[in-house]
Order: sequence, then structure tokens, then C-alpha cells
Amino acid sequence: MIKLKKIVCILIFSIVFAINGNTAIKDSIFATVGDRAVTRSDIINEIKLILILNGQEYSEAIKEKLDNSAVQSVIKRTIKKIEIEKHGYLRFSQSELDEKLKHVAYNVDMTLDTLKQTLVTNGLEYSSIVDQIKTDLLWKSLIFSLYKERLSINVEEITDQLKTIDEKKEIKEYLISEIVIKPVASKDLENTIKEIKNDIKNRGFETVALEKSISESAIKGGDLGWINENSISKDFKLKIENTPTGEISEAIFLPQGILFFEVRDKKSLEQKIDLEDLKNKLVHAEKNKILNMYSLSHYDKLRRMITVVYY
Repeated sequence: MIKLKKIVCILIFSIVFAINGNTAIKDSIFATVGDRAVTRSDIINEIKLILILNGQEYSEAIKEKLDNSAVQSVIKRTIKKIEIEKHGYLRFSQSELDEKLKHVAYNVDMTLDTLKQTLVTNGLEYSSIVDQIKTDLLWKSLIFSLYKERLSINVEEITDQLKTIDEKKEIKEYLISEIVIKPVASKDLENTIKEIKNDIKNRGFETVALEKSISESAIKGGDLGWINENSISKDFKLKIENTPTGEISEAIFLPQGILFFEVRDKKSLEQKIDLEDLKNKLVHAEKNKILNMYSLSHYDKLRRMITVVYY
């Protein structure tokens, strides 16, 4: 069922922008990313998309978070596009694009037609979402092509996981969020972890994720949704299992940063599995984890090389 309240709130958001801008918003350059211009209307449109795609309601209380999230999102996508254009061989399938579009609509309880209409009503083109998804798919294709030779899966560990899972009568699922921050020097490690946890305590996990996380999930406040324990790598699962509901996990040290999980809820389900299918999912999840690390690292290198100037 379509959540009309969300659509109405988004419409109000558009009206607020029109009023604050005296009805006519004059466009101008907000920033340059390398040789690419980012306009103020790009940022406004990105804010609208964030609200629509995350089913959020606009309010002054979240305006600062939205602004920051939109700016970082547009800059990151622009940097990725610059890199993608250097590699003309990158491809994705139409079926992948169609599946992603359906998933986007499903996540906000809309059909694709309703989503299109919602975008039009808010002064956005459907192609704006298509462009986002295409960029994500091409970026994943780029990362895979550059780092596929470095994908090393521990088959023995996955086999051990399968044995353990097969013996269980119940399976656990976790509702989790994540924050990934950039690596810091050893001497600053303890203070950095303490500062992040205090920041989360004072301002909330979602706010800190929006502002400080370098993960792709940052735009959603770090939300990863419900995750089946069979889809979580052994080292991550142990940290999540040992974290009480409503608490933050111990810091997890990765080559590309420091990871924190928020365990928002837990539940147990009756175990019904296809071991071969599960094995494929575990291998896929492990590959994705490794590729995500390379994605963060590759983007970080580009970000340091490309000059961003704000106006």
C-alpha cells in the first residue's frame, strides 16, 4: 500500500523550498569537482531524492543533516562518474537495472508508476533515479574489473560455517546499522573510538552516520535493515552476537577504516535451509565484503586527487 503521508510531506517540503526561495529559485554554481560544476539546484534535487527514497519527512530539525548528506552524495557520485568515464568497457545488464529500480520502489511502498509520479510532482525527473542506479552499477563493475584478481575466499571457513549452521534448529536475524570511519594513526586510535561513541551517545547513531560514515549506507543513516546470520561473515557475526540490543558493537578494524555496528533488534526463526544455495550466498557475501573494502579504498584515493572547490 502507498504511504500517502510520505508523499504529502515531500510535497510540503517542495513548497517550503519554493517559499524560502521566494518562489523562483535562481540557480548558481555551488561547487566544482575537478572540472565538473555542481549547481545549487543539484543539491536541492538531491535532498528531495533522499527524502523520497528513504521515506523521510522534511523538518527544520533534520535540515542540516539533509544538506550535508546531499552535498556529500552529489560530490561522491560526480567523482565516481569522472573515474567511470575513463573506462569505456564497463557494462551492466538491463535486468540488473530493472531489478534495482523495482527494489527502490518496493523500499518506499510504491509501484514504479507511483514513484515516477511522485518524482514528477516534486519537480524531479525519473531519469535522476535511473542515473543514480546506473552510476552505482558501473562503479561496481569498475571495482570488480580492477580488483577481481585480489578476491581470495576462505573456502574452509565457509565450509565450517555451513556445518555449524546445518546443526542449528533456529536461525537469528539482526536489525543493524553501520558507521565506517577512515583509518587513523595508532596513537589516535583510542581517542577516536571514544569520540565516535560519545558522539553517537549525544547525537544519535543516524546523525553521526550521515555526517561521518564513509560507507555507501551513510545516506540512509547507516541502516542495513534485517540481516540473516547466515549472510554475515564469521568475524562480524561474533561482534554482533555479543552486542546487546540497542547498543553499539566494539570497533572492528578493517584495512580501509574502523567499523561500528548498532544492533537495533534481534529475532530467531525456524531453520529451513538449502545448503548449496546458502553456500553460494556466503561466497557472494564474502566477495561483496572484500569488494566493498576496495571500493572505499579506491574512492578515497580519487577523493584526495580531485580538487573540490565550494562557492
